[in-house]
Amino acid sequence: MKKDFNKPMFLYYAIGIIFVFLVSFMLMPKMRQSPVTIKEVSYNEFLAQVDQKKVKEAHIADKQVAFTIKGDENTRYETARFPDESLVNRLYENGVDFDREYPSEMNPIIQSLVSFALMVIVMVVVGQLFIRSMTKSMGKGGVGPMSFGKSNAKIYDQSIDGITFANVAGQDEAKDDLTEIVDFLHDPKKYTEIGAKLPKGALLVGPPGTGKTLLAKAVAGEAKVPFFSISGSEFVEMFVGLGAAKVRDLFEQAKEKAPCIVFIDEIDTIGKKRDGAGFSGNDEREQTLNQLLAEMDGFEGNGGVVILAATNRPESLDPALLRPGRFDRRIPVELPDLAGREAILKVHAKEVKAEDNIDYNAVARATAGASGADLANMINEAALRAVRHRRRRMSEEDLMESVEVVIAGHQKKNTVISTREKEIIAYHEVGHALVAALQKESAPVHKITIIPRTSGALGYTMQVDEEEKFLMSREEAFNKIVTFTGGRAAEELIFNTRTTGASNDIEQATKIARAMITRYGMSDEFGFVSMETVNNRYLGGDTSLSVSDRRAFDIDLSVNEIITKAQEKSHEILSENIDSLHAISHYLLKRETITGVEFMDILNKNSDHHFEGGSDSLNKENKEKNEESSVVEEESSKPSVEINDEATAESKDEEKDREDDPFKRD
Repeated sequence: MKKDFNKPMFLYYAIGIIFVFLVSFMLMPKMRQSPVTIKEVSYNEFLAQVDQKKVKEAHIADKQVAFTIKGDENTRYETARFPDESLVNRLYENGVDFDREYPSEMNPIIQSLVSFALMVIVMVVVGQLFIRSMTKSMGKGGVGPMSFGKSNAKIYDQSIDGITFANVAGQDEAKDDLTEIVDFLHDPKKYTEIGAKLPKGALLVGPPGTGKTLLAKAVAGEAKVPFFSISGSEFVEMFVGLGAAKVRDLFEQAKEKAPCIVFIDEIDTIGKKRDGAGFSGNDEREQTLNQLLAEMDGFEGNGGVVILAATNRPESLDPALLRPGRFDRRIPVELPDLAGREAILKVHAKEVKAEDNIDYNAVARATAGASGADLANMINEAALRAVRHRRRRMSEEDLMESVEVVIAGHQKKNTVISTREKEIIAYHEVGHALVAALQKESAPVHKITIIPRTSGALGYTMQVDEEEKFLMSREEAFNKIVTFTGGRAAEELIFNTRTTGASNDIEQATKIARAMITRYGMSDEFGFVSMETVNNRYLGGDTSLSVSDRRAFDIDLSVNEIITKAQEKSHEILSENIDSLHAISHYLLKRETITGVEFMDILNKNSDHHFEGGSDSLNKENKEKNEESSVVEEESSKPSVEINDEATAESKDEEKDREDDPFKRD
């Protein structure tokens, strides 16, 4: 159990004094109690006892006579002394030992004071030893009663995990920027000869899981200079001024150990924009930020101290913190591209035993939009799956299954679904796949399944583009919406009903349609106007609409029109290919999971012509090589699994798309 030592010392001394008083005035008197009972008697009774020769011994004082009775040594009798000249002779004649004196006792008050003083001495000695041990621990970065204002930053000569730039993949640009900083610390002469100055700070910006902290650890492993690591939350204190004191202490330590690197994780905790409306209500945070700004200004250009900071909320940082001279470099750490994902998979695969024939490029194409942390989790899930199946090495099958596990969750094979519901799900998913396959430039269908997942999905259709895309045309966006409506269209066409399975389809279709109008300027009616802004794009990308109420009403009408025309198009595609819809759905009900190759084979057998769309190109490629499946790319190009269903789409042919263009309003 961790003890809290951050308390004022007077509190400890107060507790000790109270303890001493309790011991001195409650326990010590009991310890001082004598086993001899004192009883007072009259002088006549004393003489009578002497005459009866019952008195054993007597002590004669100036004003008192104390004596004991034979056979009762535990009781001492006392009586007042009278002028009696015959007392000595009487005691002598009756055989009383009157020369013996009783042992004297210390005054109770004096005895209490002595015991109290001893206890205080013991307490002071223990307290001094305690303070000395805490002072020693503070020098090692610990905590203690005198640790107010201490930064408690962790200091490394290099990364304790042995992480270097070789362990970081998919972030080549960020590594180049940081490598230059590390090289400057190692050999500043070649930079100073030309007049270059060492950057004071570098800000790592990007979504969660992209490797910002990992890059900082790699810098610690590469720099071979003292590396200070601290989180922004560690500067947050209850009392005003303590956070600023911690900042001062951190930079004082850094100056002493220069050249060095200081890493502040989650700097947005203390670096938020200051409130200019007078009383802010958070003076402690603002004082901490002001001290950080002052310390960064205080460094000389070639002082040898570099500050690294990481955040996924750069828009919330104070502008004074971002200006040149403080954080000179802003290093984006974005989601990796196709080559980056492949490199990351290979780096993490080195840590597990894997088969040699794994096609990491195929897996990388199946994980569009995944972060480095997601890919690392996929490798781990694949290794766990290999262990569950009692295999000693991870296979490509394990890896592809782990992609689905990370995105959609584990299979729920024991879930009992009625026959009718299973039929609806099958037709729903095949509706997505069929609409996607019958449109040009569509991402190939790689897998269709009606096995429920732990994420809540009762089934899904998986697609992946043959190559990575960075742009999306208006026609492609509309065709995506058409594909999202394919599941509901199949339900209405075959069963004449509407189920809750299309809830996520509706959400995604509406999101794309609204973005086309408000953000991408793809509407002829609204034109080249931005009506929606994205906030915190690294943390989900919350949007806010900045238009009048009338304009918002017109946007809603346009969104509804786009989706309505997409529904009409999906209905038309499925109606024209209803035989293929039935054939593929019946096959899916028997197998529960089918591949893209099987899907295209059935589709071509039940069609009078050969399809030349994106799905057919997959069919051709799969005949040469058994490719892996991937989740369909959405607006953000990130793999996703909808609740109960999922797919994407493209147009059947260009002439038909022109006729059905929803943006050319009447």
